[in-house]
Amino acid sequence: MSTPVIRTQGLTKEYVLGAETVRALRDVDLTIERNEYIAIMGPSGSGKSTFMNLIGCLDTPTAGQYWLDGTPVSGLVDDELARIRNHYIGFVFQTFNLLPRATALHNVELPLIYAGISKKERIERAVDVLEKVGLGDRMEHKPSELSGGQRQRVAVARALVNRPSLLLADEPTGNLDSKTSTDIMALFDELHAGGQTIMVVTHEHDIALHAHRTVTLRDGIIETDVTNDRALAAAGSAPAR
Repeated sequence: MSTPVIRTQGLTKEYVLGAETVRALRDVDLTIERNEYIAIMGPSGSGKSTFMNLIGCLDTPTAGQYWLDGTPVSGLVDDELARIRNHYIGFVFQTFNLLPRATALHNVELPLIYAGISKKERIERAVDVLEKVGLGDRMEHKPSELSGGQRQRVAVARALVNRPSLLLADEPTGNLDSKTSTDIMALFDELHAGGQTIMVVTHEHDIALHAHRTVTLRDGIIETDVTNDRALAAAGSAPAR
């Protein structure tokens, strides 16, 4: 049996606000297996942003344990967390976070520069993922020369270039129109069909329905953890790859 990509046990996060202690996340136990496609949902204040920050190694828990691809990360310091983030996690954000003066190719190769990869391999891998997301003919374009959907595809390519264990997407269609949102989610479906483990944090039910499993948080705890039969049925009827 393979090692889960994500496993948490009693994951807890508290914030002290003046005289008050806010328990943003309370004793969360969750396992995400390799090649799962999971959506995290919940109303404002439910703890989903806190959970995403912990899973993304952007913050550390107050209590509990977290293993990422078998590596215990709960007690790591900032430098160690940064190394883990760069190696295991590819991030896709609502606001794209692209360098405006850099080409699509340079934006995508940036994580490999930080990882110390040679220039030749950086270019090869960046070209490969840009072609995979359908931007083989837009590599030399800057963000201002691309549509919103194309910019998000660049962001997805950048997230994939380090071959991460987990693709973590935070409201990935929040700045896109409905047609472009559909295109981006179709891309996520393709990536999952190719073996990528994906976690999408969203407040939109239509987006969550692309995932095969939806976890809903409320008041810092898991309220529901359900299988999405519609997505599973669609995946089962998809042509073999």
